[in-house]
Formats: sequence, structure tokens, C-alpha cells
Amino acid sequence: MFRIPYIRFLARKWRHPKVLVSLFVFELAGTVAALTLFGIADPDLFRTALWQVGSDNGFNSSPKQILYAYANYRPIPKTPFVWSQTLTSYNVAISVLCTFILLVKAVMFVMHIWYPILSVPVNLVLTVLWIVSFAGQAGPDHSDPEHPSSVAWYINKSCDYAIPSGNKHYCLMAKGTFAITVVMAFVFLLNLLFGIWSMIPTPEERATQKLESDDLQLGAASASKPSAGRHGEMKSIPEVSAVPYTPRTLAFNTLDRQLPLRSQNEQWA
Repeated sequence: MFRIPYIRFLARKWRHPKVLVSLFVFELAGTVAALTLFGIADPDLFRTALWQVGSDNGFNSSPKQILYAYANYRPIPKTPFVWSQTLTSYNVAISVLCTFILLVKAVMFVMHIWYPILSVPVNLVLTVLWIVSFAGQAGPDHSDPEHPSSVAWYINKSCDYAIPSGNKHYCLMAKGTFAITVVMAFVFLLNLLFGIWSMIPTPEERATQKLESDDLQLGAASASKPSAGRHGEMKSIPEVSAVPYTPRTLAFNTLDRQLPLRSQNEQWA
């Protein structure tokens, strides 16, 4: 089984696994809701409609400003991030990503390899992603100097403004997606804090880690020491040449006009 490498002063186990399971349940509910709402809103179910409602009431710029710029040969204004397709696609992407990561985390938790040190960077990234989504949905609209907006109108105003255009249900849906974004950012922030807290070892875990570290150091030291008795025994055994010929023997054999190997063969014959 996969085991995380030994890291001193960091705990490998969760403080309260039941709390982690509860966070998984909230994360699952929020992920399903976010994936559903953002999937329905993609690509442009209510974004432009609510943008137009805000423009009709003087809350923000108009979605027709790009057409006006084209018609009057003026510089094309930049679409505010809060009303852009980029934000909608971004929300769908992080919802799909959270679904995949949740499945992976559940499998790793069942296999007892979802360690706090692994959860901290993952939850940190996901928290940042949801905070960006939160800031984008409630973001400003300063593209029209005559109608600047610091916050999207459907966040801090009533949806009754959308009744004349028949878009009140879209306004409520937009509020729901914003609320889910806040919940998801909060859930992942709790996961992050719980992972950091679980990484801090208790006094008992510190004592266990110290014992393990001492055992590893003792084992490494004993393995590096040479065996004196074995080494001395090996040194006391003289090395025997495979072919016991000396220069004197070779000289006498040469005088007898016999080669060493030939003389051996004759003896055996």
C-alpha cells in the first residue's frame, strides 16, 4: 500500500475522521448544486438578460454598447468580467473539476491514503478558484462612465426590478448560483483549515515520531559498522594461487624442455 514519506513534525492521520466525512457530504451537495446551476446557465441563459435589466434601470452599462461602438466607429469597449462568457465557462470548469477531485478524494480516503499534507494544497487551490468566481459574479462594471457599478445589481438589489421584463426567475437563479459559490468557497476553506490543524501533531504523535526517528538512526548506524570478527577471520585466511608455479619451478621446467601445462598433462596420463 502507498505510504507517504516520513516527514518529521507533521502528522499523517486526521484528528477527527468523522468531521472530514461531514465535510465530504457538504462538499458533495454543493458540488452537485453548482454543477447543475452553472451547467444550466451555460452558455448564456440569463447573463445578457440580467445585464440588460440593469441597463434599463440605470444600474450598469448596456450590452448594446459594443454594437453602438461598431456603428459609430468608436473603440470597442471591453466586456466587464461579471457579464462575460469567460466567467460562465470558468464556473462550469471549476464545477467539473470539483466533481472529479471529490471522487478521487473519496477513493483515497477509503483506501486510507488521503493524508492531511495532500489535502492542504488541493483545498488551497480550490478555495482560491471559488473566491475568484465569487469576486467575478459580484464584480464591478465600469465600462460605462455614466453608469458605473461596483457590485452586480442582482446581488444587492431586489429581483422585482426584473419583473417588467419577465426575468425575475433568472434573477433568482443568479442569486442561487452566487449563494452556492459562497457556500463552496466556505466549505473548501473549512477543509483547508481542518487539514492544516490535522497536520500539527499531538504530543503523543511527537513522541512516537521521535522514537521512530531514533530507531531509524540506530539501525543506520549499526548497519554501517563493519563486523570486526568476520573481517579478521577473512584476513587470517591466506590466498592460495590457482596455479602453484614459482619462477624457480618454471626455470627448471624450461631446462628440462617441458612446459608447465604439458608436464601436468603427462603426469595425469
